[in-house]
Amino acid sequence: MKEFREPSFEDRRIAAAKARQAQLEKARANSPANDPNFAQKQAERLAASQAREARVAERKAQKLAEEQRRAAEKAAAEAARLAAEQEAAHARAVAAKEEADREVALIAARKAERDARYAARKARKK
Repeated sequence: MKEFREPSFEDRRIAAAKARQAQLEKARANSPANDPNFAQKQAERLAASQAREARVAERKAQKLAEEQRRAAEKAAAEAARLAAEQEAAHARAVAAKEEADREVALIAARKAERDARYAARKARKK
């Protein structure tokens, strides 16, 4: 039987270099650049990526348009609500003014009646 010989440092260094070289050659052989359809596949990937970006941009534009539409509707609803509140406040103010005018007229009528009674009483005493 042959005697076991422990590898020296130089033997291990050479073996590691050979292994590295073999790995490098294997990687070069499996490189996609060696594939004859590489350019076509790359173009397909690029087209798919651009289509995806276009769809994302379209969705963002639709979402922005929807948000703007909702904001416009909300603003219109708020304006309508404020207009209705203003109209109601105006109607309340007109009603309050009419009520105050009626109250003044009623007070004036009562005073006129009271003055007439006083004048009649004075006329009877003379």
